[in-house]
Amino acid sequence: MTITTRMLQPEDRQQWEQLYRGYAEFYGMSMAHETLDQVWQWIFGEEQQFFCLVAVNAEQTLTGLMHYRAMQSPLRGGWVGFLDDLFVTPDARGNGSVDALFRALEQSAADHGWPFVRWITAEDNYRGQAAYDKIADRTRWVTYQMQTG
Repeated sequence: MTITTRMLQPEDRQQWEQLYRGYAEFYGMSMAHETLDQVWQWIFGEEQQFFCLVAVNAEQTLTGLMHYRAMQSPLRGGWVGFLDDLFVTPDARGNGSVDALFRALEQSAADHGWPFVRWITAEDNYRGQAAYDKIADRTRWVTYQMQTG
């Protein structure tokens, strides 16, 4: 099966929403329409360095998405990349979508001048970690989250 990648296009809205709802469901999160609108605005707005790559099969169906953004790195005095979301439909897993998306991400990061891209994943996302271990170095950093308000 041939998988290509490209940047998300405005005409992809319906398929993108289906993919992003699938991602939220995977993590047990609800997905409000307002959230979809906000993320869509980030992707296509000029004020954010927020991007969306999609994997596309031969039938021109979106099989996966990858949201990523520029992130300041104070210790480096520069910018790096941060991968926020990666999702491939269950029926497309193992078809090369993840590899294609990461190749495209690597090229995009190089084009932006980012020395690396960082991401986090759930501790129990073993399938994802198996893929990540093949293409990236696992860091020694532990993530914390403080609730506010």
